[in-house]
Amino acid sequence: MKISTALLSVSEKSGIVDFAKELQDLGIEIICSSGTADFLEQNGIHVKKILDITGTEEILDGRVKTLNQKIHGGILADRNNTEHIEQIKEKDITPIDLVVVNFYSVERKIKNDRPIEEIIEKIDIGGPALVRASAKNYQNVGIVVKPDQYGEIIEELRRNEGILDIETRERLAIVAFSHIADYDESISRYLSKKLSD
Repeated sequence: MKISTALLSVSEKSGIVDFAKELQDLGIEIICSSGTADFLEQNGIHVKKILDITGTEEILDGRVKTLNQKIHGGILADRNNTEHIEQIKEKDITPIDLVVVNFYSVERKIKNDRPIEEIIEKIDIGGPALVRASAKNYQNVGIVVKPDQYGEIIEELRRNEGILDIETRERLAIVAFSHIADYDESISRYLSKKLSD
C-alpha cells in the first residue's frame, strides 16, 4: 500500500522534525493537530492543520480536536470496499494512510505525584481513538506510536518507493494495541488507588 497522506499528532516531539522532512521528501502530504503543526512550522515544515481538513475549531481547551468524521472516516475507510470509497468521495474525505500518534505522559505526572485534576486533564482521548482506528484498519493504514519506529518506517518507504508492506502494518498494529492497553492500565491503576482512597 502506497502512503500518500499522513496524520501526525504527537505529544513527544523528539525525532518528529526529521521524520516529517523525510515524509515530505517522499511526496507524502502531512496533516497535523495544532500543537504538532505549530512545532513543525517553527522548524520550517509546511503542513495542513486538522482545522483545514475538518473546517471546525478545536474546542474545550483542546479536549476535542481529532474526533471528527473527516479524520476518522479517512482512517477507517476500507479501500477495497466500493461503498466505503463512494461514501468518502461524497463527503469529500481524504483517505489517511499513515497515522503517527503518541499520548500525553500521564505516567510521568503520576510518578511526580501531580494533583489528580492535572492528571485527569492529561488523559488522552483523541490519541487512543486515532491509534485504535488505525490499528483496526491495518489492512489500509500504518500506525506509528513510538519515536524509535520512525527510522525503520522511513527506511522501508524509501526502499519500497513509498509503499508500506502488509507485514509491517500487521506488526505496527500489534504494537499499537499493546501500547493502548498499557496506557489504559496505568490510568486504571492510578484511579483505582486514588478514588478508592
